Amino acid sequence: MTVIPVLAIGALLLALHHFVIRRTADWVGKHFVAPDYDLPPRAQLDSRHAGPPPPAHRTEERQTVADAAWAGDWKPAERYVQAAGEDWDERWSRLELLQHVAGEDDAWLEAWRAAEPGNCDAATLHASIMVHQAWEIRGSGYAHEVMTSDMNRFRAMLPAAIEEARQAALLDPANPGPWVVMITAARGAQYRRAQFKPLWEGLVARAPHHYEGHWQALQYWCAKWFGSDRRMMRFARQAVRKAPPGSPLAGIYLHALDELIYRPATFAQPVTPLMRRLLKRVAASFEQVAPDDERLPALRHLLAHYMVRSMMYARALEQFRLIGPWCGAQCWRKSGNPVVAFETARGTAAKLSRTRPTPAPKIYGIGR
Repeated sequence: MTVIPVLAIGALLLALHHFVIRRTADWVGKHFVAPDYDLPPRAQLDSRHAGPPPPAHRTEERQTVADAAWAGDWKPAERYVQAAGEDWDERWSRLELLQHVAGEDDAWLEAWRAAEPGNCDAATLHASIMVHQAWEIRGSGYAHEVMTSDMNRFRAMLPAAIEEARQAALLDPANPGPWVVMITAARGAQYRRAQFKPLWEGLVARAPHHYEGHWQALQYWCAKWFGSDRRMMRFARQAVRKAPPGSPLAGIYLHALDELIYRPATFAQPVTPLMRRLLKRVAASFEQVAPDDERLPALRHLLAHYMVRSMMYARALEQFRLIGPWCGAQCWRKSGNPVVAFETARGTAAKLSRTRPTPAPKIYGIGR
């Protein structure tokens, strides 16, 4: 078969698929009854959150640490980070919380650094704050959207932050935290690939499956920074393959798909057998992640979203059942109305999966 007939068939199938999706969306709006498919009713959907709130004891612990810091006592913050031990993902998550606390008032952090100049966590936190302050000046827009003066200030601030992170790394050679900071700053500092490579090697030598480190590296390898679609997807596929049991690392692949599809002027990505196989592997990996992992709900939303786009409707329906009533994830907010987007997606999964509805039996007569 020549190229032209193949392209024509592909275009015809794509048009047919779009027609089916439009028809299905109409059915969802008029006839979809979520409980018939073991899903929460639309009236219970919560667009404020992507998942359930953290357990009360975890919230109380965080608030206690924050209150103590704002009152000038940095020691609870130090103990809070140290309690994570060598669970480097958790340790980084706790540093991120302290970064938000310092955003309100950082006097406690300066006191901590003065009292313990050899503390790697305090030094790492300070370096990370320097990077985020630089990024706040730059903003989140594409390079051509940023004022030249802001871009110059942004780039001028990063070398000092990287040097601060390098010094932090010397304080605790086993701690990957400073290396995450350096990887985060590297793309803004316009590090060439030869400069970035030793930073990446330094991180994975200490924490080969560090989630935030991989997310930041994915950003470096994407086309809008210093990589390409091919390099980014290769990196994301490797993350799926090497994700250990219990880690959400395979979710990096979903972020890569997000980068491809929502980049301006990017055509719709074709659905391939490889993509479907990888989405299945991601789902299998998530089954081994602790249910209370706070990264998991947002990743499940992305997984369900891309399974629907990949016409994996039965598997998407499984994810929607695990997600429950929470629909505040960014992938649904992008449409402007997360409830409608979420309802349409899960209704589409229910309808096109050919799952037979199981309506609740009607109760006749006078209810008690």
